[in-house]
Amino acid sequence: MLWQQYFQPRSIARALALLREYGAAARIVSGGTDVLVELQRGVKPTQTLIDITQLRELKYVRDEGERIAIGGLATHNDVLASPECAQRALPLVQACVEVGAPQIRTRATIAGNLVTASPANDTIVPLIAMGGEIVLQSVDGERVINIAEFFTGFRQTVMRPDELLREIRVRPLAENERGIFLKLGLRRAQAISVISVAAVVSLDDTVGEARIALGCLAPTIVRAKNAEAAVVGKALSPETIASAAEAVLEDVSPIGDVRGSAEYRRLAVSALMERSLQRIAAGTCAEGLPDRHVLLDTGEAPALPTVAEFTGTIVSTINGKRTEMRDAGRKTLLNALRENASLTGSKEGCAEGECGACTVWVDGQAVMSCLVPAAQAHGHALVTIEGLAASHNGKPLHPLQQAYIERGAVQCGFCIPGMLMAGAKLLQERETPTLAQHQTAISGNICRCTGYRKILDAMQQAATQMGHESFDRGAQERPLRMTR
Repeated sequence: MLWQQYFQPRSIARALALLREYGAAARIVSGGTDVLVELQRGVKPTQTLIDITQLRELKYVRDEGERIAIGGLATHNDVLASPECAQRALPLVQACVEVGAPQIRTRATIAGNLVTASPANDTIVPLIAMGGEIVLQSVDGERVINIAEFFTGFRQTVMRPDELLREIRVRPLAENERGIFLKLGLRRAQAISVISVAAVVSLDDTVGEARIALGCLAPTIVRAKNAEAAVVGKALSPETIASAAEAVLEDVSPIGDVRGSAEYRRLAVSALMERSLQRIAAGTCAEGLPDRHVLLDTGEAPALPTVAEFTGTIVSTINGKRTEMRDAGRKTLLNALRENASLTGSKEGCAEGECGACTVWVDGQAVMSCLVPAAQAHGHALVTIEGLAASHNGKPLHPLQQAYIERGAVQCGFCIPGMLMAGAKLLQERETPTLAQHQTAISGNICRCTGYRKILDAMQQAATQMGHESFDRGAQERPLRMTR
């Protein structure tokens, strides 16, 4: 068991009271993508979890004019789905795209990324470059902290054990400002930063102001003061950009670790600084960013009516059937499904959200079930690989399952349940997905047989078949017109 006590308060007042009562002896959990990994590794172990996912009033992204307000339960997907953020907070959107994989972004919160306080956490860097504040709440009231002053050291913040991060307030880009976030990782998805850069520049004929933040170079995020000074008051010419790329080396004394040596990071930060400013100067900050992001979230409402507060027995709809899982409240959702519901199709490959073999759907979201506390399924609707076909048309096989067979994509079979759940969710989300979107959909799924080509072929075949089915149904439903 990873914890002994589990609370799921349904009001902010109750959550704050629990935080005051348990303090440092408890941990808050929402998305769980950091907390459960740490508990699996024995980092910051705890006997008590306080689950705040029922505090739905904290799940929002709002444009309030002079600021964008992000609630404590807003996920990376919520930012990606926000038109306001796309227009006025581009560096934050670019960072959210880089976080984990789609099944992580459906659940991981911006607040959780900040509270974990790792200098490798992607969203911290643009938030510091853009500027803003954090609202912390306890039973004693609120206090507002400048984002740059929130972090005191490696994985350390000014947040007290009895406080809840209620809101993040971001200063949006002004009309004359351009901003960008760039990251260097060792792979295209599920990659921890080797280094990251966020730059926000006010640009008319010359640079009026520049705010540049650097990630993964020190115990906390670094402001590149010398690089900023190198561009302010000057035209953003190739010479000015080259000067800033050299000046940034005076701002850093890089760390070395398993992902990159200190010397490699010095070379990389200069190159990334130069590339960031080149794109700002050229007005190509948003280049390569899709107009519509792959979310793997179709947002179906729970099939159950409101159930009583969780007290130990998990009541869910699983594959269309009401299910009770007793004595499962101290488990991950993956273990509860396998051990309590006898649904063994979902596999454990890593227990850290890295391989995707455990992917299931919770209220229409594809999630890594190894990172979900089982009690978060209470009152919600789940679909596992065993119910995939029934979720589509009730036939013995989902079109994607049939395509896997026809294309020979199954291989050893261990990763396949997660691959299917991720791929089928994309086919619900998009009628005609592109190859790039198929790749994004399964970017959180690892095939240890390395046979991705046949898997992608099967996904494209199923998309074509389902598109034809949809067209045929539409044609049948259209009324006949009399012709002469």
